[in-house]
Amino acid sequence: QVQLVESGGGLVQAGGSLRLSCAASGRTSFSSYGMGWFRQAPGKEREFVAALWSGGRIYYTDSVQGRFTISRDNAKNTVYLQMNSLKPEDTAVYYCAMKLGPIATRIANEYAYWGQGTQVTVSS
Repeated sequence: QVQLVESGGGLVQAGGSLRLSCAASGRTSFSSYGMGWFRQAPGKEREFVAALWSGGRIYYTDSVQGRFTISRDNAKNTVYLQMNSLKPEDTAVYYCAMKLGPIATRIANEYAYWGQGTQVTVSS
């Protein structure tokens, strides 16, 4: 079994920055798996934010391109989401997810493991 634990959320003013972390533990070959970040705002469906293949290819949703950066440290079994120039519309619960394969996708249903989520609130 794999556990994912996010941290780093909080309250920040518009234009500020946060770095989210997601640590994986349990029986995992972390470096072999694709990782993704998703978010869910109140009253909305969960949406894709960023994905990172085990081989390093990266995808972002258009609304965060140029502001967010996904990265990973395989030695620490951790994936990060650096969020800069935050906007009120970025307010959501952010989830990390692990896909049991090297190719991370934009499709939430393809991910096998999920963290509990961390709240990000951006004030205007």
